[in-house]
Amino acid sequence: MEEMEEELKCPVCGSFYREPIILPCSHNLCQACARNILVQTPESESPQSRRASGSGVSDYDYLDLDKMSLYSEADSGYGSYGGFASAPTTPCQKSPNGVRVFPPAMPPPPTHLSPALAPVPRNSCITCPQCHRSLILDDRGLRGFPKNRVLEGVIDRYQQSKAAALKCQLCEKVPKEATVMCEQCDVFYCDPCRLRCHPPRGPLAKHRLVPPAQGRVSRRLSPRKVSTCTDHELENHSMYCVQCKMPVCYQCLEEGKHSSHEVKALGAMWKLHKSQLSQALNGLSDRAKEAKEFLVQLRNMVQQIQENSVEFEACLVAQCDALIDALNRRKAQLLARVNKEHEHKLKVVRDQISHCTVKLRQTTGLMEYCLEVIKENDPSGFLQISDALIRRVHLTEDQWGKGTLTPRMTTDFDLSLDNSPLLQSIHQLDFVQVKASSPVPATPILQLEECCTHNNSATLSWKQPPLSTVPAEGYILELDDGNGGQFREVYVGKETMCTVDGLHFNSTYNARVKAFNKTGVSPYSKTLVLQTSEDTDSEEQTLPFPVPSERLPLRRMSPFSSTLNLQPSFPGRSYFDFRSSPHQLSLHSSLQSLNTSGCNFETQSAPYSQLVAWFAFDPGSAHSDIIFSNDNLTVTCSSYDDRVVLGKTGFSKGVHYWELTIDRYDNHPDPAFGVARMDVMKDVMLGKDDKAWAMYVDNNRSWFMHNNSHTNRTEGGITKGATIGVLLDLNRKTLTFFINDEQQGPIAFENVEGLFFPAVSLNRNVQVTLHTGLPVPDFYSSRASIA
Repeated sequence: MEEMEEELKCPVCGSFYREPIILPCSHNLCQACARNILVQTPESESPQSRRASGSGVSDYDYLDLDKMSLYSEADSGYGSYGGFASAPTTPCQKSPNGVRVFPPAMPPPPTHLSPALAPVPRNSCITCPQCHRSLILDDRGLRGFPKNRVLEGVIDRYQQSKAAALKCQLCEKVPKEATVMCEQCDVFYCDPCRLRCHPPRGPLAKHRLVPPAQGRVSRRLSPRKVSTCTDHELENHSMYCVQCKMPVCYQCLEEGKHSSHEVKALGAMWKLHKSQLSQALNGLSDRAKEAKEFLVQLRNMVQQIQENSVEFEACLVAQCDALIDALNRRKAQLLARVNKEHEHKLKVVRDQISHCTVKLRQTTGLMEYCLEVIKENDPSGFLQISDALIRRVHLTEDQWGKGTLTPRMTTDFDLSLDNSPLLQSIHQLDFVQVKASSPVPATPILQLEECCTHNNSATLSWKQPPLSTVPAEGYILELDDGNGGQFREVYVGKETMCTVDGLHFNSTYNARVKAFNKTGVSPYSKTLVLQTSEDTDSEEQTLPFPVPSERLPLRRMSPFSSTLNLQPSFPGRSYFDFRSSPHQLSLHSSLQSLNTSGCNFETQSAPYSQLVAWFAFDPGSAHSDIIFSNDNLTVTCSSYDDRVVLGKTGFSKGVHYWELTIDRYDNHPDPAFGVARMDVMKDVMLGKDDKAWAMYVDNNRSWFMHNNSHTNRTEGGITKGATIGVLLDLNRKTLTFFINDEQQGPIAFENVEGLFFPAVSLNRNVQVTLHTGLPVPDFYSSRASIA
C-alpha cells in the first residue's frame, strides 16, 4: 500500500487529495488547489467572445484546445496567462512534489462562501500542472468538473489502514490504547474502562461498538453523496454516453448535447470496464512476478560474480608468483584488467538492479491503486477514470516486455592464463579465452569488385576464403577517423556487406575486417584505402577500391560528421538507396568515438554554400506515436502530447542549414524545432531536458528553450505554409533560427559543442516536411566572411 501513496497526492499541494475533481485530461486536482491556480484571461479569449464570433469551439473541448501554452507568460511563454501584455508577470512556483504551478495574476476577492461555492472570476483559465494543457472555464466554473469519488474512497481506506493507535478517553492517568468506540456515546474505550463505564446491559446494551479505526473514519466522513450530473445538478447519472465516454442523466439524453449520441446502461458499462481493467491487471501482475524473480536472479549474479572474481584472482596471483621477478610487472597489469572487468560486471548488474527496482516499485504502486479502484462500488465514478487506468496499465506492461528482463552481463570470467611460454617471452604474456575447443575463423577477403563510394558514403563487401572449414559467427568492420588515427569498430554482425554513411567529404579512410566465433577472432584482412567524394553537388560518383597508395592532399572545408548508418545490402538493390531500408542500423556511439578530440580533425575556412547534406527523419529512433510519409521527409503525430523525432544525420563539424515547412497547423499548437543528442527524451516537448536546444513557436510568438529554461520571447509566429530555418554553425558554435527567411530573435544558443541531430517535436495538430541539401543563407555567409 505504501507504494501507492504517490497516486493519492495532489500535484499542487503535495498532500492527499481533498475533494478531488477530474480535469478533461484525466488528471486530478484538489478543488481548493484548482481554485488557487486559476488565472484570468483577456476578454477577447473568453468563451463568450468565442461564441459571439461564431467559432463554435466547445469550452471543454480538448480536441480543439489541445496545445502547450494557450496563454503565455511574458518571460517564458509556457503555462498560464499572467495578465495582459502590459501587466507585470508573476514567476511560477513549484509544489512540494516538484510540479510547476502558476499562481493567479491577482489575489481572489474575499468571500464567505466555501471553496466549492465561491464565485469564479469571469474569463478564468486553468492549466493542468502535470500535462500543462489549458482550457477556459465556462459560467459553471469548477462545478463543471466531475468529482472523483472513487479516489476519495481509496484515500479514506488508505488513511484508515495507516491510522495511528487511538487512546482511551476515560483513563485517569496514562491513557491506554483504545479497543472499541461507541457510536452512540462517541467515546473511545480501553477494555477496563469499557467494563467499568459502559457495561453491556440495560440501555447501553443496544449501543453499537466498533473498532477504533472504523470509529475515527465514521466521525470524519459524512454519508457519500449520490453522483449527480454536472450539467443538471438535480439529476442523477443513469446512462453512459459511448461517444463522449462519460456518465449522463436522462435530461442530457432528452435535451442536452448527448441527445443524438449512442448510450448504454450504466451498470453494464461499469461491469464491462471493470472487467477490462481486471484483465489488463492480470498481464501486468505476471510481468511484476517475472520482475521479482528477475531481481532475485540479478542479486544471485552479484554473489556469483564476487565468488568467481575471488577465485580467478587467487589463481592468477599463484601463476604470476611462480614466474619470479620477470613476471611481477606483468602481474600487476593483469590484476588491473581483472579488477576492471570485475567492477564493470558489478556496475552493469547493480545498475540493472536499481533500474528494475524503481520500475517494479512504480508498477506495484499502480497495481495496488488499480485494485483499490476496482473495489469501488460507484459505477459512474469508476467509469470516469477507468479508460485512463487501462491505458496506463497496458503502457506499463509494454515497458516490461522490451527486453527489460534479460541480464545485461554474464557471471563468468572467460579468461585463462597460459604459463607455457619461456621466460624470454614473458613481456608478451596476455589473457587467452577459455574453452578453446575449435580454431578461430580464417581471415576474410574483401571483394574489391563490389566495393564502391558515393558522396560521403562507402559500401564494403567481404567473404570467407573458398577453402575455409571453420565457420564464422560474425564479422567486425573497422575504419579509421579519416585522418590517420586509430581504427574504430563501426559494424558487428553476420552480414557480409554494409554501407557506411556520414563520412567526411573529400577524405581518405582505411578499412579492414575480421571474423569471429566462440573461440576467438581471426587476423585482419588487408587494409583498403578509400576516398570519399569531393563535390557533393555533382552527379553520382562511384570509385572502385583500392585507391592508389599515393594519397591526395586532405582538404577539410567544413566537413560533415554524421551518424554511421549501416545497412545490409542484398542483390538487386542499389547500395545507396539506404534511407528507406527497414534493415538500417544507427550506431551513433561509433560516430561519437570517431569525433572525439583525440582524432585531431582539421578544418579550413571555405564558402559556407559549397557543402550541403541530405538526410531524412529517422523512424528507428523516433517515438512510436510519430507518423512518417513522403520517404520519411514528412512527419505528424497520432497523439495530442508532444513527441520527438530526430534526423538520420548527426553533425559535429562545419556549418549546416535545413528548413521545415508547415503543411498543417490546427488549433494553435506549439511545435518545437532545433537540435538534440541521440538520447534526448522522446515523450516531451523538445528542450524540456538538457539534451536538446530548441525554438518553440505558436501563431503569435516564439521562445528559445533548453533544459526547461525559456528565454528571448520574440513576436512573430507561424501559420500553415510557413517555413522554419535552422542554422547550426559548429565552427562558431552557434545555433540560429529563421521564420520565412527572416532571422527570429538573436542567436539562440552559443558554445554548442559535440554531436547534434536535427530534431522536431509536434503533436497531431501539426504536420511538417523536411527540406535538406540547402546552402547556407547568403547574408549569413557574407556576415561570416566579414567576421
